[in-house]
Amino acid sequence: MKRRGFLALLTLLPAFGAAASTVPVQILSPPATPLNVFHLGHSLVGSDMPHMLAQLAGDGHRWNSQLGSGTSLKQHWEPSEDILDFDKVNPPPIYRDAHEALGSGEYDAVVLTEMVELRDAVRYHGSAKYLRKWGNLVREASPDTRIYLYETWHRLDDPAGWLDRIDNDLDKLWLGKLAGSDTRRNPKRPIYLIPGGQVMAAVARAAEAGQIDGLTKRQQLFALEPSGKQDMIHFSDLGAYVLALTHYSVLYHRSAAGLPHKLTRAVGSKANALSVMAARQVQDIVWQVVTALPRTGVAR
Repeated sequence: MKRRGFLALLTLLPAFGAAASTVPVQILSPPATPLNVFHLGHSLVGSDMPHMLAQLAGDGHRWNSQLGSGTSLKQHWEPSEDILDFDKVNPPPIYRDAHEALGSGEYDAVVLTEMVELRDAVRYHGSAKYLRKWGNLVREASPDTRIYLYETWHRLDDPAGWLDRIDNDLDKLWLGKLAGSDTRRNPKRPIYLIPGGQVMAAVARAAEAGQIDGLTKRQQLFALEPSGKQDMIHFSDLGAYVLALTHYSVLYHRSAAGLPHKLTRAVGSKANALSVMAARQVQDIVWQVVTALPRTGVAR
């Protein structure tokens, strides 16, 4: 991207909250080898996004997951809790029981996320308590495993405004209500941030300002339902690619500039792709957001 265009783009990035940008966390060293990653979450993780991440990272990157539909960290933790669509979204060999996996100490990085509506998760599902439980399981199993919180987003038609929710929720809900107590208890080994919502918002703003080739509206980052109706929360192939870039940049401490943009879905079919120019523009946006937030653990 030309310097003039890139500087213009920076004015479109969200103004990150003071708390999110000043939380005193240690900057991590870049990993020297491919990673073994565990993803714990729900449909805003899915299987396509980690599969794309593996393609970006290349040979040696391995991953497992335990997923559900709209699943909270509490539901994943408590054996008495039902996990919606468990059999449907946890095919072998990618699936591994989360307690067994995180207690094994075999993973270089563990990525946790919470259900949305996040306010409900905090109020009714003990989200802060269960984030601590999962974090402590990882810490007790291995002194070296890095722990991340994958920040997602709320519905496009949220009454408070999709962009407003992303801008306002990072400090107050994700890093405050959800992760705050864990951060206070574990200042030397905090849970770091994968800023999925922040990146999606930055890409949407740039697209709607005409800064990305062929990408003009936020809805293109989201899927269509079988009926053709707009899905209000689940990402499309393009959204999956954006989020795979985000995970890659945080986990590997590298800009994704120049990495492949034509990838496959988890089932092996070709994913819809951005143009070469658009991919590079999005890669630059991702790196700008990731390096602007110290909580990612990535050096500027």
